[in-house]
Amino acid sequence: MDVERVFHMKEGLGETSYAKNSSMQKKVLDMVKHLTMDAILDLYLTQTPQRISIADLGCSSGPNTLSVIREIVGAVDERCCEILQPTPEFQVFLNDLSTNDFNSIFLSLPEFYSKLRKEGRREDSLSVFIAGVPGSFYGRLFPSNSLHFIHSSFSLHWLSQVPLGLFGEDGKPINKGKMYISETSPCKVIDAYFMQFQEDFMLFLKSRSEELVSEGRMVLILLGRRSRDHTDRASAFYWDLLAEAFAGMVSLGEVEQDEVDSYNVHFYAPCMEEIKGIVQREGSFTIECLEIFEIGRNDTNGVRDGKSMAMAVRAIQESLIRHHFGERIIDRLFERYGEILDKELAKEEIKVASLIVVLRKSS
Repeated sequence: MDVERVFHMKEGLGETSYAKNSSMQKKVLDMVKHLTMDAILDLYLTQTPQRISIADLGCSSGPNTLSVIREIVGAVDERCCEILQPTPEFQVFLNDLSTNDFNSIFLSLPEFYSKLRKEGRREDSLSVFIAGVPGSFYGRLFPSNSLHFIHSSFSLHWLSQVPLGLFGEDGKPINKGKMYISETSPCKVIDAYFMQFQEDFMLFLKSRSEELVSEGRMVLILLGRRSRDHTDRASAFYWDLLAEAFAGMVSLGEVEQDEVDSYNVHFYAPCMEEIKGIVQREGSFTIECLEIFEIGRNDTNGVRDGKSMAMAVRAIQESLIRHHFGERIIDRLFERYGEILDKELAKEEIKVASLIVVLRKSS
């Protein structure tokens, strides 16, 4: 599967869209907001550029896309008022794969600018210039030394491709019945996923080090796991239950087992030690902050039931599942998945772990 050509969050504003099913991501953004604002303000106060160039990598679409940008602009503007300095211009690049719903982002820009004018603390309007940049962030996207600040939320756990090592020499899948690392997965599956993540994250860091100015900052938020154990329940829970939903459809003859066995997600949830090790080996950045945050279904302004959680996964996975299995199974699959989630969530509370990494480019 050509991930770059197929993968995207569910577009539009409908019931199954990412825009309507990304409240968990927003909650985490709010939880780590103080760290993001500290990073951008420290950058501004140490460099005081007349123009700040910002890139949001893996921006997706929906209300979360521009919320961080608005907060960054507001924080810098407020600080400039306090120290009696003119507010710099902001050049903002919104990046995602070319399959992303950029149209909905552009349609929301008039409302974005209207809110900025209302929130501005000066009589003159803020100068914020926004452009879309399609392409994979696993490689160069911008000219050398052109960016001051990079933000990426809930994107870097998506790999550039499904790991090649998930198939044997005979071409047959070695992780049958599963779509991610599970307790029954062979060690080769774990090795394949970790190797792909190391390669991707190393390339990401190398590319960004060339694009950032000296002492530039990055704030990265991604799903992770709490321990070195690759079968950590929180990181594998949703994939295990989605595989269970597929197994039920196989038993009813709605899907072929071979189709399920050959479907694997291009996902990896790293632990803090893995992130730290790769950053140190790449060598271009200093870690200023590396923390883990956990969020459960009761932490998003109300209880999230199995159906709403299934909708959230659907908004992320539908494009790939439709490509692999066809559209006919989508509704039934996620209806079954929601039912399974309800049963499991009645037994135990699963807290999803997210990592935040704040990096400073070395001089």
